[in-house]
Amino acid sequence: MKPATSPKPPFRSPAWPPGLPATLHTPRTSLFYNVEAAARRYPDKTAIQYFGTAISYAQLQDEIERMAGYLQQACGIQPGDRVVLFSQNCPQFIIAYYAILRAEGVVVPANPMWLEAELAHVVGDSGAVAAFAGSELYQRVAPLHGPALRHVIVHDYGGMLRDDGGLPVPDWLREPAPALHAAPSGAMPVAWDAASAAGHRPLPHQAGYDTLCMLAYTSGTTGNPKGCMHTHGTLMTAAVGSQIWRSSTPESVVLAVAPMFHLLGMQNCMNSPLYLGATVVLMPRWDRALAADLIERYRVSVWGAPPAMLVDFFSQPDVGSRDLSSLAYLGGGGAAMPDAVANMLQERFNLPYVEAYGMTETASFLLSNPRHKPKRECLGIATFGVDARVIDPETLKELPQGQTGEIVAHGGQVMLGYWGNPEANESSFVELDGKRFLRTGDLGFMDEDDYFFMRDRLKRMINASGFKVWPAEVENLLYAHPAIHEACVIAARDERRGETVKAVVALRPEARGSAEADAERIMAWCRERLAAYKVPRIVAFVDALPKSATGKIQWRALQEREMQAQDPRA
Repeated sequence: MKPATSPKPPFRSPAWPPGLPATLHTPRTSLFYNVEAAARRYPDKTAIQYFGTAISYAQLQDEIERMAGYLQQACGIQPGDRVVLFSQNCPQFIIAYYAILRAEGVVVPANPMWLEAELAHVVGDSGAVAAFAGSELYQRVAPLHGPALRHVIVHDYGGMLRDDGGLPVPDWLREPAPALHAAPSGAMPVAWDAASAAGHRPLPHQAGYDTLCMLAYTSGTTGNPKGCMHTHGTLMTAAVGSQIWRSSTPESVVLAVAPMFHLLGMQNCMNSPLYLGATVVLMPRWDRALAADLIERYRVSVWGAPPAMLVDFFSQPDVGSRDLSSLAYLGGGGAAMPDAVANMLQERFNLPYVEAYGMTETASFLLSNPRHKPKRECLGIATFGVDARVIDPETLKELPQGQTGEIVAHGGQVMLGYWGNPEANESSFVELDGKRFLRTGDLGFMDEDDYFFMRDRLKRMINASGFKVWPAEVENLLYAHPAIHEACVIAARDERRGETVKAVVALRPEARGSAEADAERIMAWCRERLAAYKVPRIVAFVDALPKSATGKIQWRALQEREMQAQDPRA
């Protein structure tokens, strides 16, 4: 085993992609400038494909300018004012996001699954003064409209749909928007079309690389969500770096189904392709059959998706007959891709899955597998200008290659810190060799080729009679079982072992009721392939596992439910 090292940029792994530099010169401009530049270069090119409705780069810039003008002239938005964006994927999401930036405001993306109390916390914590909201979400915004939010602009998901292209547009998207009603305070929301048609134009754009432009809220493991402070520069560093790393071009066609309120969708499906001048094929919600239609119709070449979404997509009965030949890049992160699924993608569809790693705190892109030399179930290597290490989470000392500890990272994409939360900043950063490193809270190790491998979340380890069990390892094996469609491993209380391993699984439809879909048989199958202390002692069957809006399996929800069920005080 090699001794611990302290790589300093411009450090490059032995697996570094041929021809790529160790560091990049990130543009010192704002994110909005990317759209402005693309509109000048490719005015008639399709920026957004929304079913059969094509929005050109020239039209996109005009829509952004109109809405930015309304924010400044009608809503009084000043530089640095926070504006909430509460919506599912749609053209208006992209326009509103860039309009806030064009108006020198700060975007506060909000999860459309949040209920009133969650939204109220974020509005109050950020000090937001205005909001954009999807029409079906305004009822959750209304109690805040007046007391906290001075202005709310409401959009209809079908409002910019001019042509369906013969594609199966969901019924909910075609439904007319409900009539606007006053909030309890008496404040009236403004319809998107009215705001756009007002004809206001914004002041000259002054924001730059170091200007705060987004507060992205992340729940973490405990307490209320915390706002990650990102500048145009931190987001630009990740957006530009990811596209050069992946060899994307202005001719790339990107399937945008990952929710854009989340950094995975925001960066990979919006900021990055618009920087390139590429085309975004937009999906408002996940629908595997529609995804196949869009890939075929618009010759999608790039698709970033979490493993759970790809498992669902490639389990379609007719997927083998669909024309997926345009796909050139299939990648993602958020959870390890099960080896059995990766094998299927490679063998049946000749599609390697390129895994990467990032967080809300790092603007998504941080570590990534090189396209020419990926490793399975691996986070990848440190990318442009990133110094990533593994430390002992208690002593904070750097560990040698091969030893498991907490992954920490320093790079241009790392957030400034948590908004108004010095205590969280104190515990989330550590100084090493004079540089500020983000503590990710993820446990992993680095191999002899400088690839990072994930073990699990620092707070997710199962302690079974003193033996450490990492749920991700057991889950990965379960995905290879012929009867299992999805799996999540959690801790269950055990009088003798303290904690024991419990597997919650969803079966493949064709396996339900079969002999192999039996808890005892599944446990016996695991005993043949795992050390005894890692084998699930309990197997529970569900129709489907709970997932977040980004398609991640919500292990924490299952874990909390398990603890509540076993709490004798309950």
